[in-house]
Amino acid sequence: MTTSPLFPRSSGILLHPTSLPGRYGIGDLGEWAYRFVDYLASAYQRVWQVLPLGPTSYGDSPYQCLSAFAGNPLLISFDILRSEGWLTDADLADVPNFPNERVEYGWVIPWHFELLNKAYAAFAERASAEAVAAFDAWCADNKDWLDDFCLYMALKNENNGRPWVEWPEAEALRTGTALDAAAARHAETLRGLKWIQYKFYEQWGRVKAYAASKHIRLVGDVPIFVAHDSADVWANRDQFYLDEKGNPTVVAGVPPDYFSATGQRWGNPLYRWDEMAKDGYSWWIRRIKATLATVDLVRIDHFRGFESYWEVPASEPTAIKGQWVPGPGKHFFDVVQAQLGYLPIIAEDLGVITPEVEALRDGFNLPGMKVLQFAWGDFTGKEPFLPHNHVQNCVVYSGTHDNNTSVGWFQEESTPAMRDHLHQYLDREVREINWELIQMGEASPGHTFIVPMQDLLGLDSASRQNLPGREGGNWGYRCLPHDFSHPAKDKLSHFTYIYGRALPLED
Repeated sequence: MTTSPLFPRSSGILLHPTSLPGRYGIGDLGEWAYRFVDYLASAYQRVWQVLPLGPTSYGDSPYQCLSAFAGNPLLISFDILRSEGWLTDADLADVPNFPNERVEYGWVIPWHFELLNKAYAAFAERASAEAVAAFDAWCADNKDWLDDFCLYMALKNENNGRPWVEWPEAEALRTGTALDAAAARHAETLRGLKWIQYKFYEQWGRVKAYAASKHIRLVGDVPIFVAHDSADVWANRDQFYLDEKGNPTVVAGVPPDYFSATGQRWGNPLYRWDEMAKDGYSWWIRRIKATLATVDLVRIDHFRGFESYWEVPASEPTAIKGQWVPGPGKHFFDVVQAQLGYLPIIAEDLGVITPEVEALRDGFNLPGMKVLQFAWGDFTGKEPFLPHNHVQNCVVYSGTHDNNTSVGWFQEESTPAMRDHLHQYLDREVREINWELIQMGEASPGHTFIVPMQDLLGLDSASRQNLPGREGGNWGYRCLPHDFSHPAKDKLSHFTYIYGRALPLED
C-alpha cells in the first residue's frame, strides 16, 4: 500500500531538542528527550523530526552551523554527566534563573561551556584507562572531520570568535607549518573539544537507540549549503568558489519574487560541483553518511538547488543581479545511491519548482513536501497543496519551522479569500484552525504527516520558531513540562488511529 518500505503510512511531530523542557536554560538529551519519545509512542506517533543538530553560531540558527559533521554541545545533558561522575551536585546546585519558555542563548552559552569544560577537566584528571581508551577509539574513528573541526574552534576562540578569513593569514589559509604549530599550542584544548563532541554523540546515540526501541524513526535535516564561517569551508576551500583570501566570489540566494522585490541574498558560498564530481562527491558522501549515523531519514533543505541554483555575485548587496546555474542533477544522486544502496531522503521542494526539479525528485522516487498553510485562496481546486491533490509519495505538514504557527498564520497572515476557501472546503466555519489542518493532514493520502509541536498545542505567533530575515529572537521556543500532559495528545492519537497511521514500524 505504500510507495516504499522507507515510508510506511505514519505520522509524527517536529520538535527540535533545544525546545524540550529542562532546568538548564535549553532542551537537552537527558530525561525530557526520553520522555518525549515515550510521549510520541503513547500517541501512536512513529516519527520525530528535528532540525540540523550541529553547533550554532551567529544568530543561533541550526541552518548556519560551524560544522556539517559536529554536534551541538548545548544539547549535552548535565544530569547525565553528573551521573557519570564528571560533574557534581555542587556544580549544578546554583543554576541561573533561566526562563522556562524561551532559550536565552546569550545567557545559556557561556554558562554551559563553563560546565562542559569543568566536566572535561574531571575526565582528564580521573578517568579510568578503559574510559580513556573508548574516547581515543572514538576520536580515531571520527578523525576525518573531528581534527579539523576542533582546530577550527580552537583558532576561532583564540581570535575572539572572528570568522576564519580574519585570522592570521597562515592559519586562515592553512599554509606552511601554521597548523602544526597551532595544534601543538592548543593540544589540551583540542582534546577537551573532542571530548565534548564524544559526549554529544554518545548521548544522542542512546536517545536514537531508545527511539528505535519504541518503533520511532528520526528525521534529520541537511541544508544544501553550509556557512562560510565553518570548519567545512575552512578545511575544503578548493570545493567552493572563493578568492585567494578565502572570501566567496559568488553566493547563494533566491531571485526576486512575490514575497521580496530584491530576492534573498543568503550569503552561503557555492560549491564547485565540477571539482566535487572529480572525487565522486566524497565530501557530500561523508556528510550524508555522517547524518544517517544520527538519524534514519534526512530532509534535504532547498532540494531544487541540485537541479539549478541562484548564483549571486558576492559584491552585490541584493539577489537581484543573479543567474540560474545548473546543479549536479541526476549524476549526483546516481553516485549517492551507488554508495548507499538507497536514498532515505525527503526533498524540500517548496518555492518556485520547475518541471526539471520535479523530474529529478520523481526520477529517484523521493517524497516531496506539502504544507497545508499554503493550500488556500485558489478556488479552482487545482492547488497541489490541497489535501485532495496530495500524491501518496509525499510528506504533509501543517506548517514548518519557517512558517508562523497555524494559529498565528490564521490570525495574522491569512486573507479573507483564504478564510473563505477554508470555510467552503470544510463546508462549515473554521473552529480551531490547528485541528482543522491536523485532521486534514492525518486524512491525506500522503504517506507521512508531520505536525510541529506548537500546532499540536494550538499556540499563537509568540511561539513561532523562526521568522526568516529577522536578525534576533529566533530558535528560542521551548515546551513546558505540563505540555506533555495536554489533552491534545489524546486527540492526536484519535486522528492518527482512525486515519490508519498508527501501525508500528517493522523491525
